[in-house]
Amino acid sequence: MDDFKERLVHLLHYPNISWNTVYQMLKKDPTLQSLYRLQTPSPQQISLFPPINHDCSLTQSSIISLHPDIIHEQIRQYETNDITVITILDKEYPRYLKEIYQPPWALFTKGDISLLEKEPKLAVVGSRQASPYGRNAMRLIFPELIHNGVLIVSGLAKGIDALAHEYAIKNGGNTIAVIAGGLYHIYPKENLGLALQLMNTQLVVSEYPPDTKPLRWHFPARNRIISGLAAGTFIIEAKRKSGSLITANYAVNEGRDVFSLPGSIFNPYSIGANDLIQQGAKLVTRAEDILEELRLNSR
Repeated sequence: MDDFKERLVHLLHYPNISWNTVYQMLKKDPTLQSLYRLQTPSPQQISLFPPINHDCSLTQSSIISLHPDIIHEQIRQYETNDITVITILDKEYPRYLKEIYQPPWALFTKGDISLLEKEPKLAVVGSRQASPYGRNAMRLIFPELIHNGVLIVSGLAKGIDALAHEYAIKNGGNTIAVIAGGLYHIYPKENLGLALQLMNTQLVVSEYPPDTKPLRWHFPARNRIISGLAAGTFIIEAKRKSGSLITANYAVNEGRDVFSLPGSIFNPYSIGANDLIQQGAKLVTRAEDILEELRLNSR
């Protein structure tokens, strides 16, 4: 790891640091040479950082976690645990992801990082309460997607997300899980076994250092990475207000394809998916509906 990359990774370890804070620091100091001088911070440096909590502001003691020796030891442990850190300046950083609004400064990954280069990728998200209809639709559609080399990206959540990873593997394909929080804090706990399987044979990705506990705002932020990695996003069962629709909106804003599985008008978990179709998402009843759009975009 070169000096600048290490300084950038160190900076990302500051508690609750925001994308904009990193951006502002890079604007003021593009090489982050002043980072380690934060052990005796100036008022200007202090003003850049968010408080660790609502009751305390940045002080010399509160930024001890930025000390290079402490962070270096953490990074050494990442290597020991087969965790790879890919920054936005590295050649391994996914091209599609770099094009989104506020792309992650770094990806903390465990598993097969060559999957980041595989195309095409399709984001698949949906309800945490997957119905038999949603499961059956995935059983129908996934084999042909996988047979045509589509890599599935999802969020390791309950329901449709977990099924997307599982069906990708069952059909002999590849999948990437994007998680909220860090690699040492898998959520939900019931998907820990699946996460470990993905870390061994597929890929799990986070924009946060591994010891970061998931916070509520990490989940919608995570959704921009799910859609950002992929050429298109496929919604399978979603309420009118749901994280899946947030993911779809990110895809729309980035000019990516949005696909939606139509559902019963009597199923509240199909209302959001049906709304997307009314708004212009492509209605999907078979794998070819997705494949023909992915082929067009690859030309």
